[in-house]
Amino acid sequence: MTAPTSSDAADKLNRLAINKAGGRMVADYWEDVFLARERGQKVVWYNGSALNPIFQAAGMAWCHGEAFSARLAAQHLEGPAQLAGSEYGYVGELCSYARTHLGCAVLSQERSAGAGNGPGMVGLPEQQELASRLPTPDVFVNAYAGCSTGQQWDDISFRVFGKDVPIFNVSMPYLWSNRPGEGYMAGEEWEQSSRYVSDQLHELVPFLESITGQPFDWAAYRQNMAYIKQASELRQKAMKLCRHTPAPATFWDWIGNVAHINFLPANQQLVDFFAGVLAEVEQRVADGVAAVRDERYRVYFDGFMNWNHLGLLSRKFAAHDVAVVAGRYTHHAFWQEPQLLDPEAADPFLGQAQNNLLCPMNHATRTTTDLVLRDCDFYDVDGIVFHSTRTCRAFTNPQRLMAKAAQEKRGLATMFFEGDIADASFYKDEVLESRLAAVLEGIDVRRARG
Repeated sequence: MTAPTSSDAADKLNRLAINKAGGRMVADYWEDVFLARERGQKVVWYNGSALNPIFQAAGMAWCHGEAFSARLAAQHLEGPAQLAGSEYGYVGELCSYARTHLGCAVLSQERSAGAGNGPGMVGLPEQQELASRLPTPDVFVNAYAGCSTGQQWDDISFRVFGKDVPIFNVSMPYLWSNRPGEGYMAGEEWEQSSRYVSDQLHELVPFLESITGQPFDWAAYRQNMAYIKQASELRQKAMKLCRHTPAPATFWDWIGNVAHINFLPANQQLVDFFAGVLAEVEQRVADGVAAVRDERYRVYFDGFMNWNHLGLLSRKFAAHDVAVVAGRYTHHAFWQEPQLLDPEAADPFLGQAQNNLLCPMNHATRTTTDLVLRDCDFYDVDGIVFHSTRTCRAFTNPQRLMAKAAQEKRGLATMFFEGDIADASFYKDEVLESRLAAVLEGIDVRRARG
């Protein structure tokens, strides 16, 4: 198989047009965060679960650690933060989300203290100092499911800031689902874990009130959750339309609006954005417009996003006539079960707690495999591409067992390539190119044999 050229990719890739407007929304959000201190807002740094509707109701500005690290990597501006983290002592095998954000913590603290250029900053143009623009935190809140590094991340940040910043930890139980009658959103373990997390979110409220000096706005929180529920329902409906052939949108489009559903403010603008996404996808289905022109293969993507190479990967798969129609990262997270949200319930935190627990890394391998194979059936894929994310063991640990199950239970083709979430050095383009070509040839052989 001859490797496609860059012009092939340019001719075949057809991203959703609304992504441009979505990009402006994300840029505006971060600019708003950078100026929070000037407005007199309290700033919370948090990692893991989407607690932002709570922070929004508390009148705070919020910075999601993974989100900022991903943004730096997508803009190829992660270098200064990662160098600062390295010089501070964080090794390259540490989760690159955490390492990048911890580097931001070092740079932000130094900038706040008036120390001038910190590690890794000397001689860099102003636009590359984005990593140091985060306002220093007034408080840390950690609510990380399924990842031991994430559960320690804020504690390490707490130490970077001299243990002077208050910290609140929400414990997120792992969902083993290994007893009779238990499974995805079912069983005694699920019910107990849901109530356990909800109770902790209730405890978070007076803690935040002690930080802001203001009463928590319960009415605003319920309205926030109503907006999120609407936005998630629209997003879910649009994603499911990609079972059509040709697919009207791809995994890369859903990657493009992860930020919006994950941490942007809950408001009518958010709902309108996803209404626009759904409308564009529906129109494409009606008109037979493909996200990948001349679609020949449909695959599922398992792995965290390689943010340094988002554009490269989306063009590469399109150049091979491959529509990446869904993925565990995009389809198993970010308020993916909106029916659980009930803003008018006696305990409005319960639905949030349940969605927070349903992190794609927070299930036993059996559950994760069942969910992925369910998706593969629904989207009628030819195979699964596994991104072995070098510094995220929590996501990659079950992948070999998942690949075996996909081959044996569904006869699906599988392939692996190594990369990372925010460290470009682990990705080797020639490896992905050769393995992708090989797996597509294998799919052709299977089709020829009927």
